[in-house]
Amino acid sequence: MEASARIALLIDADNARARRIEVILGELSAFGETSIRRAYGNFTKPGLKGWVDILHEHGIRPVQQFDLTRGKNASDMALAVDAVEILHSQRPDAFAIVSSDADFTPLVMHLKEHGVAVYGFGDAKTPAPFQSACTRFLVLDQLELPDDGEDDPGDGGGEVGDASPGDGDAARPTAKKAKKTAKKTADTTATKKAAPPERATRAQLRGDGRLVALLRRAVASASDDSGWARIGTVGQRINNQSSFDSRNYGYAKLSKLIETSELFEVRGAGTADMAVRDPRAR
Repeated sequence: MEASARIALLIDADNARARRIEVILGELSAFGETSIRRAYGNFTKPGLKGWVDILHEHGIRPVQQFDLTRGKNASDMALAVDAVEILHSQRPDAFAIVSSDADFTPLVMHLKEHGVAVYGFGDAKTPAPFQSACTRFLVLDQLELPDDGEDDPGDGGGEVGDASPGDGDAARPTAKKAKKTAKKTADTTATKKAAPPERATRAQLRGDGRLVALLRRAVASASDDSGWARIGTVGQRINNQSSFDSRNYGYAKLSKLIETSELFEVRGAGTADMAVRDPRAR
């Protein structure tokens, strides 16, 4: 996709964490300009305070949706309606949908059928149908936070933060409690910075039948007469048929994931000419 591509970012704020927005925007910058930015949710809820605090900072337009029925929200429907309207009226080159809700799967399919790429962002628990429907799906917990990122106690995603203090001294935390809370936050932040994304082991990679089949198919389709396939071509074949991203397994590059799996013979590891071959094909 060209660097000037226009991307529409639609966020299900009721089902996504606010602290990940910089990671998401950073990822999308590799594909083009995120010129349309909207977040959907009931921003009167304490649990969405994290989103309220950063919407204007990142140029995100809030779309307020009150809960029409107890236990339900209207955000999903509003997001889907807007996505279809944007598709036909503004014709972006791609959509980015931030949610872990499988209900958006039909929407993703509809958008792709009309020729646009759809990049999904969500948690590892996101149901497989939604992940597979996307052009590419990224598990946010496997992507590193910015250096100054920390968990907001009210960062959305259905997790209600602490209630806002009311008027009067009784509602204000004591100095001792405030100091304890500050220390706990600092310790949590330090831990988050130090802990790298979890990396799948050799056994875990080889035990993932869908992943193994995907890699083998891609290598087979990209192989030359001698059975060798350039890693770049393998990556293209994978991107053309699935939402796979090596970072969801804790690897910055596909080449490192393949090396760790030990499923293939490797030639020129660590170079631009790296190639792999399925030993079963010899």
